[in-house]
Amino acid sequence: MTAPQKPIYLDYNATTPTDPAVLEAMLPWLTTEFGNPSSQHAYGKAAHAAVERARAEVASLIGAHADEIVFTGGGTEATNQALKGAAHHALRHTGKNLLQIAYSVVEHPATVGAAQSLQALGFTPTAIPVDRHGVIDLDALAAALRDPTLAVSIMHANNETGTIEPVAAVAAAARRGGALVHVDAAQSAGKIPVDVTALGADLLTLAGHKLYAPKGVGALYVRRGVQLEPLIHGAGQESGRRAGTENVAYMVGLGAACRIAGEKLAAAAARMQALRDRLWARLAAGLGDHVVLNGHPIDRLPNTANVGFVGLIGADVLAAIPEIAASTGSACHDGNLSISPVLAAMKVDPRVAGGAVRLSVGRHTTEAEVDRATELLIERTRGLLAGAAPRTAAA
Repeated sequence: MTAPQKPIYLDYNATTPTDPAVLEAMLPWLTTEFGNPSSQHAYGKAAHAAVERARAEVASLIGAHADEIVFTGGGTEATNQALKGAAHHALRHTGKNLLQIAYSVVEHPATVGAAQSLQALGFTPTAIPVDRHGVIDLDALAAALRDPTLAVSIMHANNETGTIEPVAAVAAAARRGGALVHVDAAQSAGKIPVDVTALGADLLTLAGHKLYAPKGVGALYVRRGVQLEPLIHGAGQESGRRAGTENVAYMVGLGAACRIAGEKLAAAAARMQALRDRLWARLAAGLGDHVVLNGHPIDRLPNTANVGFVGLIGADVLAAIPEIAASTGSACHDGNLSISPVLAAMKVDPRVAGGAVRLSVGRHTTEAEVDRATELLIERTRGLLAGAAPRTAAA
């Protein structure tokens, strides 16, 4: 009996499959090479050396020094370590807590949640508005930075729309105000060049499962000289910055993923952009004014198309096409439509935002998959439009 065919995967911004070469690099550290990196015998020394090689591979992808890389349990932990670690250090060593933590209004929930949690310690979270493409308002940021600011957190590229932020300009403004700069590069690393010096980053978040490493591993770049209080205390692993016995296999996996990403970056980006543009061109040709592209038309991740199916509900579109795996930021509750906070912040027309579907391609996406997916999207969307009933949209 033939196994059912899996849906066409167009959700690479949600997570990526583990690269076979990454898995191969990890396997020895899940089997025969089981030593604790803190042990002083041969097993431990081999594990320690593997972790340090991985650290260097991560650093190389972002133009950092190996000793500036702290392995974490994922991107969310890395971002929390960056913002909370900076805040607790300021409290402990300077006594300053009446400071602002600024971030764009379209940041990942990890950033927003971490910043807002610090209100209890006296810090002020400040959300900076964006324009209709999702680009941070630099004038509004400059005005906000007139108040004493501990840190500015900005994503390199938005996970929903793919819009690339002017991080270097944000960093320059932050430095004039004496603030630290945290960059969330979870979505951009492995898709576009990420260089901590060019970006002006003091702190930078990476997430393994966004660049073909497993879920449950990430890294935080901490520029030399920047001091953070650890979130996790214990025996002092990671040079005292994150306690706990190292997850050697997953660290090795992240290192391998970063090395492969660096080697394939230019070719992979060009290929993904060609697929993304093919996908959008076919949708626009087939549906005309019934589809709108959300996000920046040019300064956008090469793999991402956030498409608004006008007058429809994104969840309904995807429910009608089980042959495709993608994401939507809208949801319907009790007859009312709740749209993506990112698109709401961009002031996207609710009739467009309600029908938003994020289509993100990856290394393994084929042209045939894109063509089949667009055929299905056009066909089923036309059917939905023919029988569409109005819903009430609420941001």
